[in-house]
Amino acid sequence: MSYAKQLLQDIASEKQGLLQHPIYSLIDDMDALRAFTTHHAFAVWDFMSLLKALQQKLTCTTTPWVPVGDANTRYLINEIVLGEESDVDEHGNRGSHYELYIDAMKEMGAPTEMIENFLSLIVEGVSVEEAISVAGLPASIKEFLNYTFGVVNHAPAHVIAAVFTFGREDLIPDMFLQFVQRLSKEHPNELAKFTYYLERHIELDGDHHSHLALQMLEQLCKDDAEKWQEATQAAIKSLQMRAVLWDGVLACTQRARPV
Repeated sequence: MSYAKQLLQDIASEKQGLLQHPIYSLIDDMDALRAFTTHHAFAVWDFMSLLKALQQKLTCTTTPWVPVGDANTRYLINEIVLGEESDVDEHGNRGSHYELYIDAMKEMGAPTEMIENFLSLIVEGVSVEEAISVAGLPASIKEFLNYTFGVVNHAPAHVIAAVFTFGREDLIPDMFLQFVQRLSKEHPNELAKFTYYLERHIELDGDHHSHLALQMLEQLCKDDAEKWQEATQAAIKSLQMRAVLWDGVLACTQRARPV
């Protein structure tokens, strides 16, 4: 069995458990969906940060330019960056997946203040660690982001690639997309952008980009058994941290429901 297939086998139960998280069955109306997006937006944003961390490690992002690393690996990460940072919305307008997501939240009436206030601190020069601490975020989001930026700031490229590949891709179950599609028929003016985002996410992130990301991980680990073990441990931990984020959404949604 190849190292990559062994990794996929080792994380399968963790991934399956996450796809069956009770949050998906609890999201059954617009209010619950809005609550979900206020938390999920942080996963969309920190995915972009993992992406840029990989680009910085695997390509030359400074001047004067010099060739860095393997050209095949540079190609893989740069192609993913192109799609994630400058994709198109349903009207063909360019934007990052984070910006598309925020636009979808605003269309459905979901509050965006929490993540936009958080990002404004970073734009003003506050370190991400301090911003996480002082922005008044729920504990689940703090724990999720602290793990991500511990990886971004301190882990080697193959570990970042594992978190990027398995902690973020393919984590939206089909039943959730089907629910959103049904709900969008009742609320076409509120969910057009969000439905597009999810369908685009599955088309691009869950298919094409996930294959590119796995190829990138294989390039970084090659036949180094220790690197593959580290990648496996990081992938499992990243799935566990997504579960922490979903637990936070679940608690928030349950508190908002009438007894």
